[in-house]
Amino acid sequence: MALRAGGPALELLRGRLRLPGPGARGHARLGRSGAAAQPAAEEPGEDAEVSTRKKTFAEVQTERLDQAERTVLIKCPSKLNEKTLLQYLSSHGNVKSHFFFENRGISALIEFSEKSSIASLQDAVGIPSASEHHVVPFKSRLFTFTLKNPVSQHVEETPLHLSPQCHIPVKDLIEKLCLADSVSSQMCILLNEYQLTEENIKLRFLACSLVRDFARAYFPDSTVKPFGSSVNTFGKLGSDVDMFLDFGDTGKHATKMKKGPFEMEYQMKRLPSERLATQRILSVIGDCLDNFGPGCVNVQKILNARCPLVKFSHQPTGFQCDLSVSNSIAIRSSELLYIYGSLDSRVRALVFTIRCWARVHGLTNSAPGTWITNFSLTMMVMFFLQRRSPPIIPTLDQLKALADEKDKHIIGRYDCSFVSDLRKIKPTKNTETLDVLLGEFFEYFGNFDFRKNSLNLRKGKEVNKPESSPLYIWNPFEQDLNISKNVNQPQLEKFVAMARESAWILQKEDKAQQMINKEPWGLAALLIPFGKNNSNKMRNRMKGIGSETIRSLLDSLKLNNANSQQKAVGK
Repeated sequence: MALRAGGPALELLRGRLRLPGPGARGHARLGRSGAAAQPAAEEPGEDAEVSTRKKTFAEVQTERLDQAERTVLIKCPSKLNEKTLLQYLSSHGNVKSHFFFENRGISALIEFSEKSSIASLQDAVGIPSASEHHVVPFKSRLFTFTLKNPVSQHVEETPLHLSPQCHIPVKDLIEKLCLADSVSSQMCILLNEYQLTEENIKLRFLACSLVRDFARAYFPDSTVKPFGSSVNTFGKLGSDVDMFLDFGDTGKHATKMKKGPFEMEYQMKRLPSERLATQRILSVIGDCLDNFGPGCVNVQKILNARCPLVKFSHQPTGFQCDLSVSNSIAIRSSELLYIYGSLDSRVRALVFTIRCWARVHGLTNSAPGTWITNFSLTMMVMFFLQRRSPPIIPTLDQLKALADEKDKHIIGRYDCSFVSDLRKIKPTKNTETLDVLLGEFFEYFGNFDFRKNSLNLRKGKEVNKPESSPLYIWNPFEQDLNISKNVNQPQLEKFVAMARESAWILQKEDKAQQMINKEPWGLAALLIPFGKNNSNKMRNRMKGIGSETIRSLLDSLKLNNANSQQKAVGK
């Protein structure tokens, strides 16, 4: 169903548009947190809605983790009566929520009201037959249900509502966009189709919770939490799950043991470095998942990377997963983006649009390389929104100034403090529409002086580049790092050329005529690779970029010569 400008489009910007729900993608509301809210039997009042929107990042994560601990995943029989399944499960306890999805057959995610219901169900479940393969007797929260007497049992053919776990193809998206009546509405449709659904978020937290069950065999107080796109409100359907093994709760126990006449501490294995400890922990957990984890396949231990991790496919949920250990700064980055995504719904709509646009034109890629990453692209959008007049989102320094004692986080030598309570942040007075912001984004970066300037989100200012990387985006917390250091000059030039072409299309197109001719217009036109129909126009817009390349190469040669002379003098 297309969104119409002035009505639902405005409602989306206010955070009230009905968004994807089970099966039909139309029963949940978009709150200011960006994730679709759980459908309710009755419409909550305004106070309840505001309360939901104001939840801190930590509060949301705690609720989600608790929810996951009360959840099981069931592989269902091919012919399933939903009512029969729920009636049986209710004999073990109240089923709070459920949904079905397709992944190598039909699966059901079942959330109970109490954890004790899972224990009751586990007591009733048997060990698989070992006639063909010997089984590893680990009792997880993954079950397979089959009908005992499928021939004799009468199964009513009632279609199940299947929750989508991936976004629609770009071709289908373009068709939907052409039915809208403004670029702003088109951006809202894209957001609606690509963002994580309530069901997908539950599935991501369940995957982490199932991995945690293994980790606790070795580290009873540990937790496994998602970070990155799964929790920062910018996750796309079909994206990987980044998770980390957290021992933070273990450290808190030490503070409780200060009373009494003795200094008390655990006897623990001591290793020469934190990196070595991380490598050994991940090596053991990786082996455990590989040898004993139901549905954990293609396990790869990448222990010599800058950030050691274990990659694996989790077949029951369908996710590709990356497991690391206590990546504290990455968690702070996730929370920072969560805050930005929660402050104003235009933020998420613009980010999703730009990232989809970049992927269509080959500016980003899921594999490592010299192209712009989604994280760098998201930070470019944030910087652009900080530079609007008036700004749409605050700088990191402004968020730090609002922080109180509980918000202070010093990680190593880096100050990662910023306010966590959204109510302390004043809403923006900026009223620019999404279509204006999209065009201005392309204008801004199509004419940005990348040779000279860098992007500093902490200050919200363009500052001179400290070194000669083609694209320099300051890491918000580790200020001595460039998060876009991997990007080379040709990839940056391609980005600039595409931004200029997109700005030109939005300015010059005749929407009415294109709609009469049934041609893609607005955002839909931007999601078609330009080279197919606009090669001559592209060449015109790219004039002048070559001279910028020459200037950049000359500057680089001068810098290299100067460095060589300094080294020679030093010798």
